[in-house]
Amino acid sequence: MAGSLLTIIPLVATFPVLPPLGLMTLLSWRLLRPEWTRIWSPLPFGFFDDLVSGQPLGSAIFLWSIAFLIVDLLDRRLVSRDFWQDWVLASGAITFCLFGGRLIAAPLAAHVDTVLLFQMVTAVLLFPVVSRIVAWLDTKRGRQP
Repeated sequence: MAGSLLTIIPLVATFPVLPPLGLMTLLSWRLLRPEWTRIWSPLPFGFFDDLVSGQPLGSAIFLWSIAFLIVDLLDRRLVSRDFWQDWVLASGAITFCLFGGRLIAAPLAAHVDTVLLFQMVTAVLLFPVVSRIVAWLDTKRGRQP
């Protein structure tokens, strides 16, 4: 929820390329600790993100759930994963959700594809940072009684 709330901080930017930090954080938790993240977890977090971001209600719920089902399916097929495979899985899920959100929220005649491409590249390149922060939070939480 904190990742979704970071997007409401007022920033002055020429291009709105702020990545979907709520989705990236949730994907990082899913890829780091799959036993703690349930398959239904995108439902409440996607609903909260829809409320905060202003997207049409239900779009993040639907897109995040589909992305998590695909990640879960691919995760079961892989015998072992490393960070590069996690990055590819998360990049595909983030790109799918951003492109699906564009199709749901904006008409096809809208010229937002260049900005969307910049947002996708920013999100994919920023995912290792978000994943590192989530791993740090996980180890910090694990040390406390």
